[in-house]
Amino acid sequence: MTTGLTAEQARVRAQAQAEGRKAHRRHVWMVVLGRILIYGLILVGSAVYIFPFLFMLSTSLKLLKQIYVWPPQMIPNPFTLDNYIKGWSVLPTTTFYKNTIFITTLNIVGTVLSSTLVAYGFARLRFPGRNVLFVVLLATMMLPGQVTMIPLYIGFAQLHWVGTFKPLIVPAFFANAFNVFLLRQFLMTIPRELDDAAKIDGCGYIRTLVSIILPLMLPAMGVVAIFTFTGSWNDFMGPLIYLRNTEQFTVALGLRYFQQQTDQHIGRLMAMAIVALLPQIVVFFFAQKQMVQGVTLTGIKG
Repeated sequence: MTTGLTAEQARVRAQAQAEGRKAHRRHVWMVVLGRILIYGLILVGSAVYIFPFLFMLSTSLKLLKQIYVWPPQMIPNPFTLDNYIKGWSVLPTTTFYKNTIFITTLNIVGTVLSSTLVAYGFARLRFPGRNVLFVVLLATMMLPGQVTMIPLYIGFAQLHWVGTFKPLIVPAFFANAFNVFLLRQFLMTIPRELDDAAKIDGCGYIRTLVSIILPLMLPAMGVVAIFTFTGSWNDFMGPLIYLRNTEQFTVALGLRYFQQQTDQHIGRLMAMAIVALLPQIVVFFFAQKQMVQGVTLTGIKG
């Protein structure tokens, strides 16, 4: 029995190998072209989203006579920080920042604390009507803010809270439906055996929450804190409705007031917009990993 290949068999085998190499090369090229297309679309999308910010930054660094030059120059020549210096001093911007930091900090503390407690109750405690109450809580997410705006204003007015920071802070200590849902989803992934082991060691519900559950909830709590920071920092409607005194204005409301006062100087307006946006950019760069990890671990994956 011969083990060698005939000339025809060798030719067929060589042809098959050549076809296999061609198919492999085609596959490699398809993969490369697919990645180029994907990265190209990402770059185009990123450019579309980042262009307004770059335009704001460029305008804030220009002299007034450079702003209206056509065609526009993206790179200022010369650079100037005069818009930032004079824009900051036109209005009590430092006070606006202090007010915003104060309100945002208390909102973060109140939201994280109250949402954690409510989510823990829905996820780990068994009581009659738990599921019904949770559905009712989720149903409140379907109510647009315009529906509750007037009743809330009437209630706060009767409490004589209009003109103070209380309407912007106190509601944060009564939990938020979306945050409760987010934290509850995360708590459902934590094994109940940990609660049972803590109960055997003599821990009550509060001790179990503080010593066992909270350290495991930090990623999800970080997401809630980031969402709350963004929403509170950018809140315009709330301060517009409830604040009366300029000394109480937040950054978002102060930026609108600044626009009314310096309508003819777009450079200073862009400078103040950059200043208002800067804390969010810093938080994004330092907390994006925490945010992605927390959202992924809650089970909300599309």
